[in-house]
Amino acid sequence: MRADENELLTRVGPATPMGKLMRLYWIPALMTQELVAGGAPVRLRLLGENFLAFRSPDGEVGVIDHQCAHRCASLFYGRNEDGGLRCVYHGWKFARNGQCIEMPSEPAETDYKARVKLRALHVTEKYGVVWVHMGDRATPPPLPHFDWDELEAGHELSVSFMMRECNWLQALEGDIDTCHVGFLHLGAAGPDDFEEGTLNYYRQLPENLAPKYEAIETGYGNVYCAYRHAGPDHFYHRIGQFAMPFWTMAPSEPMDHIRARAWVPIDDFHSMLVVIGGPRSATTVRKDGTPVPGTSSPIRYLPNTTDWLGRWRIEENPRNDHLISREVQNSESFTGIQGIPVQDQAITESMGPICDRTKEHLGTSDRMIMLTRRKLMRAAAALRDDGVVPAEVDEVERFHNVRAGFAVLPKDADWLDYYNARRAAWSGGAAQPIVRMRRPAARTPEKAA
Repeated sequence: MRADENELLTRVGPATPMGKLMRLYWIPALMTQELVAGGAPVRLRLLGENFLAFRSPDGEVGVIDHQCAHRCASLFYGRNEDGGLRCVYHGWKFARNGQCIEMPSEPAETDYKARVKLRALHVTEKYGVVWVHMGDRATPPPLPHFDWDELEAGHELSVSFMMRECNWLQALEGDIDTCHVGFLHLGAAGPDDFEEGTLNYYRQLPENLAPKYEAIETGYGNVYCAYRHAGPDHFYHRIGQFAMPFWTMAPSEPMDHIRARAWVPIDDFHSMLVVIGGPRSATTVRKDGTPVPGTSSPIRYLPNTTDWLGRWRIEENPRNDHLISREVQNSESFTGIQGIPVQDQAITESMGPICDRTKEHLGTSDRMIMLTRRKLMRAAAALRDDGVVPAEVDEVERFHNVRAGFAVLPKDADWLDYYNARRAAWSGGAAQPIVRMRRPAARTPEKAA
């Protein structure tokens, strides 16, 4: 990858091509519970810009520029009153839509509040999340969803946030790199740690650490399948997703599971992982019932602070080397780092604030990553050069019937036929099938070994 391509992919400020692309989409910004009616405003940094989020005493949410339009004092220190935020410097008051509604420091004859308005973002609340749209459209597109409505109808919908101290793209790429699971997360386990049998999913990972890959571009993003032997007559398939512009679905559950992750850029050097969907059900336990060393550990959050980067930080971070234990690494755990999310975080943060991709040497296991980079670069360049808005911005039904998961299929079965059949079942036959642009290579046992 060239240095200019890396810049195109990673920079998200308001004047950058990728930043302009991101601003076309709805962004999950906060958990609903973070904003208390009549409570203190919350500093919110998104795509390198600073805002204040607040819930007025009547329960409605606003997200506005954090600086008062009078003398640029921060409205973080303002009063959350009926109707909006009041700056404590000179008393100017701003409604949730950014409009100045009171200018008490100005005599009545020179009052010009009707002509003063702060930037305010479009806001909506759904699925336990406060969503914002940062684009300049008068009417934003519909809010997309990944079958969460169906999940809400009969199951508990879970939401979590976790900040990562690195660029959004390297964080996202870790989630579409399924090959690392057998090393980073299950490296302390071998095939004999798990029960034998075709349907023992976790046995297949340490049994074959170098799966074959196929990656296909779709109408919403990209889909991949990593496949390996599962006994003499079957293959174990891990099917995962990338959806524009920053969504992933990892194959950590059986195929019907609904769980999507957004890798939201806070700025060029920090990102927020937002997970929306059903709770985890699969566990990485060995045949004796114990977890694989290092994989099971609760997330330990630091207390939230009020600064721009103070939300949803975890205890394990670059300043304490993610609490790695070399003793545990040498005697028990492959990494010496406790917990799968922390292991992922340690690796992507270790690449630096923005990874220098000119130093990479990619292989066949990186096919999904390469395809995703190309798709993002093409979309950002098309918007910059020709004003082309990606179709899925407005055609949000493309995000429906998109799921990830694992499955064991007969060795002569086509995973894409299986996945398209599942999509048809989820949608009642309405989902458009995903189509290859070319015929896949033959999948003989020798070729997949």
